[in-house]
Amino acid sequence: MRPLFAVGLVFAGCCSNVIFLELLVRKHPGCGNIVTFAQFFFIAVEGFLFEVNFGRKQPAIPIRYSIFKYASIALVSVGIFICTYMSAKQVTSHSSLSENEGFQAFTWWLLGIGALSFALLMSARMGIFQETLYKQFGKHSKEALFYNHALPLPGFIFLASDIYDHAVLFNKSELYEVPVVGVAMPIMWFYLLMNVITQYVCIRGVFILTTECTSLTVTLVVTLRKFVSLIVSILYFQNPFTVWHWLGTLFVFIGTLMYTEVWNNLGITRSQPPKEDKKN
Repeated sequence: MRPLFAVGLVFAGCCSNVIFLELLVRKHPGCGNIVTFAQFFFIAVEGFLFEVNFGRKQPAIPIRYSIFKYASIALVSVGIFICTYMSAKQVTSHSSLSENEGFQAFTWWLLGIGALSFALLMSARMGIFQETLYKQFGKHSKEALFYNHALPLPGFIFLASDIYDHAVLFNKSELYEVPVVGVAMPIMWFYLLMNVITQYVCIRGVFILTTECTSLTVTLVVTLRKFVSLIVSILYFQNPFTVWHWLGTLFVFIGTLMYTEVWNNLGITRSQPPKEDKKN
């Protein structure tokens, strides 16, 4: 029952999260740094207050990071930074790019994609490492969630200028009256707040899954969630849905059904002919 609850958190949180993320990046395409920082900061503060009890609670799992973990986190950070920065630059000055500058921007974009792809492989290795930790020290998903988001926070100091610039832009957005509460606030801050809350729900479900399922199952669920988020984004914002999208949808669901072996659970097995009774 607990894995099903975690899967529900992942899909509910992440699929609603992508809507607010797209609302943010449509208005300010280069706001990825402030969004990521807000998510990490919120989760770290929540864990500091309710999980580690203002730092008084000792971690059940000792902090002993491997080179794989350092490498993957560094690559993810570099890849996200390169892609976010270059995407924002292309959006704001696409019309003024010369052919040489356009090729250079595309090269940096490819470098970011390559770094992210390699980081995904390291992330798979981290999942296996996480399984080992939970078997050795017990299931402590909230503790892992806190340390995974609190320890990288100092790295955001290198992005402080960009974060501050977007905070100023957010302050200048039109006012929006929050339903039920009745408080007026800049609409970009409201989108960011909802993005952070839904992201917390999503990542909380992911970390629960890591304590209940194998890393392969977690990877499949997260990948499927990303696909569903893509479909939600396409339908909600009325983006074109081509034949290739339908083909991809078909592959995803066939692969998921193959992984879960749903036909075995439904009792759909090859029928055997009844044996005839032999009488002497």
